[in-house]
Amino acid sequence: MQRPEVIVVGASAGGVEALVELARGLPADLPAAVFIVLHLPVDARSMLPTILTRAGPLPAQHAVDGAPIHPGTIYIAPPNRHLMLDGSAMRLTIAPRVNGVRPSIDVLFRSAARAFSSRVVGVVLSGTHNDGALGLEVVKLRGGVAVVQDPEEARFAGMPLSALKRVQADYVAPVAEIPALLTSLTWGDTASPSEGRQPALAGHREEGIAPVDRDPTPTPPDTQPSPLDPLSAEEKVPDAASGLTCPNCHGSLWELTDGPLPRIECRVGHAFSVDAFLGQQAIALEEAIWSAINALEERSSTLRRFASRFGGSLRMKEDYEQRADLVASQARLLREGLARVIQAEEDGRAS
Repeated sequence: MQRPEVIVVGASAGGVEALVELARGLPADLPAAVFIVLHLPVDARSMLPTILTRAGPLPAQHAVDGAPIHPGTIYIAPPNRHLMLDGSAMRLTIAPRVNGVRPSIDVLFRSAARAFSSRVVGVVLSGTHNDGALGLEVVKLRGGVAVVQDPEEARFAGMPLSALKRVQADYVAPVAEIPALLTSLTWGDTASPSEGRQPALAGHREEGIAPVDRDPTPTPPDTQPSPLDPLSAEEKVPDAASGLTCPNCHGSLWELTDGPLPRIECRVGHAFSVDAFLGQQAIALEEAIWSAINALEERSSTLRRFASRFGGSLRMKEDYEQRADLVASQARLLREGLARVIQAEEDGRAS
């Protein structure tokens, strides 16, 4: 394995504390550049560069579109911009959201893997949902190293668990141990993990770093496919559409399963892993049902309002009240049905 030149890190909820711990432990002479995506609201003001600069010896700054890459520096994706690497420089884009977020960890990881092949270490830290899992698999497919924070000590275990379900990680470690591992890898002291085992997805706890066997005969990076790359115009022909609808823009979706990673993308570029798509679809379904409940309850209220104005016509008043009761009962049934659907989704994710 070539000595890594780029470390890409993804974090979400609970990620600031993990990133501070990471920055605190990295040495001032780290011979690699560090790139970070932290999920933030689009209108948030990111203070992460200041926080990380104060936490450790490496300078931290927001990535700048077109700027060159320097080792020993931490670069952070600004809010509402995808961060990508093209080998000689960093790029910021306002491309469509991936897995419902911008910046996306998957976007950073896949671009780093494409540009640097086996000279990449991907790190997934605390967070909810599953952004980063597919990107980390691309890092592995290109010959890089996959590192995941131990889910048991992560403040939010969703992202580490999703990554471990998707990827045979090379190392699973408490965040306090990850800086020493990254330093060792980038200085070439640890060319590959020693004999180890894939950790369990629950109940896993090791003292220090848990190495995992890597594939001894990976496909050469230059012959590997490029999963998660945007679909070409030729692939987005009308008769190849999946029949599914994009939960963001409501356009047609294309589903490709010919490569190692299933991917779903709409015409304009909204892209999803399967789990992320199902999650966004569930949100859209819930919002549609809430909209229907609101319309029914509003109609029931309107019928009752007009029923109260028919004081001189008992028949009209009773007719409006009966219709209002019927519509209210329909709204109530929808509420109860929605609660059952949400509970079933939660039970399915927990199993």
